[in-house]
Amino acid sequence: MTLTDDERAMVSKVPAVTLGFWIVKILATTLGETGGDAVSMSWLGETTPEAGAGGINGYLVGTAIFGVLLLGLVFVQIKARRFNPWLYWATIIASTTAGTTLADFATRSLGIGYTGGSALLLALVLASLASWKFTLGSVDVNRVSTPRAESFYWLTITFSQTLGTALGDWAADTGGLGYLGGATMFAIALAVLAALYYATSIGRVLLFWAAFILTRPLGATVGDFLDKPFAKGGLDLSRPIASLALTAAIVILILVLPQRAGRHPGAEPAGDTA
Repeated sequence: MTLTDDERAMVSKVPAVTLGFWIVKILATTLGETGGDAVSMSWLGETTPEAGAGGINGYLVGTAIFGVLLLGLVFVQIKARRFNPWLYWATIIASTTAGTTLADFATRSLGIGYTGGSALLLALVLASLASWKFTLGSVDVNRVSTPRAESFYWLTITFSQTLGTALGDWAADTGGLGYLGGATMFAIALAVLAALYYATSIGRVLLFWAAFILTRPLGATVGDFLDKPFAKGGLDLSRPIASLALTAAIVILILVLPQRAGRHPGAEPAGDTA
């Protein structure tokens, strides 16, 4: 049975993609960076080569902690009968914190570097989108209204959050841009995507996923700028305090900004299966 736009909005458990959505998403990705670093570095201690096989790998333990939390929230999200903004954004934050620690584990503990990690994670994002498209015929977030679609949605989001962390580190370190330079580059890229959205007929699905991925390295570089030491170009703020401040901002915005399920006002008709 084919659902109408109004019927799909009623059963959808993902929010309409509005300006408010992107503001909260960027804050959530920044929180994912500071929160992930607070656990894997400040509390558990990041792994160094000298730690050896018996050393505690803060990135791996952090990934396990946030991974279990993410799986639990995704399960509850899929089982939920209607859109719940608190549950949705909690799941987004869990995915971005898990993405932070997982990307750090891949690029640092496994030693494949930011370039290798970014390439690997990009391949995983593309593979997830291709599998989703092949299985269900569309990767349009406006069509996420079944458990199978939700499963692909959250898998792709988790891969994209992990990719974004690696991209942010690559731009700041390997690319030599620093945290502010990297944040500026990704902010400009997002502005270009916004201009393309309003000025061209490029597929909205493609633009959405491009923007969704790019908000993560923006948040990663901003988060690193907030909590990294002065010597590395950061402000050396307390990671737990920065995380609490970002959490408070997200809670306030969820309370203030409209939170509703449904289609983006500018989305294509239901016939677009990109």
